[in-house]
Amino acid sequence: MNSIASVIIHIPHAFRMIPSDIRTSIILSDSDLENELTKMTDAFTDELFNADIMVNHSVIFPVSRLVLDPERFLNDAQEIMATCGMGVIYTRTSDGQKLRHTPTQEEHAALIERYYHTHHHNLESRVSDCLSACGHCLIIDGHSFPSVALPYELDQSVDRPDICIGTDGFHTPAWLRDMVCEEFEKIGYSTAVNKPFAGTIVPIIYYQKQPSVMSIMVEVNRRLYMDESTGLKNHEFYSIKQHIYSIINKIGSLG
Repeated sequence: MNSIASVIIHIPHAFRMIPSDIRTSIILSDSDLENELTKMTDAFTDELFNADIMVNHSVIFPVSRLVLDPERFLNDAQEIMATCGMGVIYTRTSDGQKLRHTPTQEEHAALIERYYHTHHHNLESRVSDCLSACGHCLIIDGHSFPSVALPYELDQSVDRPDICIGTDGFHTPAWLRDMVCEEFEKIGYSTAVNKPFAGTIVPIIYYQKQPSVMSIMVEVNRRLYMDESTGLKNHEFYSIKQHIYSIINKIGSLG
């Protein structure tokens, strides 16, 4: 088994914040927007994936994915979700309704510069620092997902696992995938690999080029830790948080 000396926690979808200058471009009423934010936000993932590993860098996207999604490809021709109006800048809601006025070229470029490039530069810098210090690093891409598939989702399966593990054929070693699955299963959670969501983030400058940059996505079924109708934590939240904490710290301690 390889060792991991440095871990980066990547949290792209935890926040609901929409800046006031961007809110004006969103055509939903306040109540409809709040409902959409509850559906689309990976609520509390910044807390669930907090850990005390010896070298812990967190890269957290500061605004809602309804502003811009940092995990989409910039080019809509490369992004499968662009076909349903959910490319890097969403124009449709989770049920296909119009979300916002389509940005002009100037507005699109300004959003990309303001949020996408800033976020990815931050992530790339953290990875570069890890490589310089340790020679390798692991990105843990932290998400959650609804217990019932939203209309936009490609996988509409009814039977959803407790934990979805997303992998990349180049950047996720088999030993790491198996270890994370086994650790969750030992606690009693059901797991699935790349189902209902697949893949994991890697900075584009390292993608398919640098195997010492490892990455794995961990998605937590929201039914485990929150009331999905209200968006509030449930009584199991701190138990789930502790289990994730223990697994991340076990991975981090390998280095």
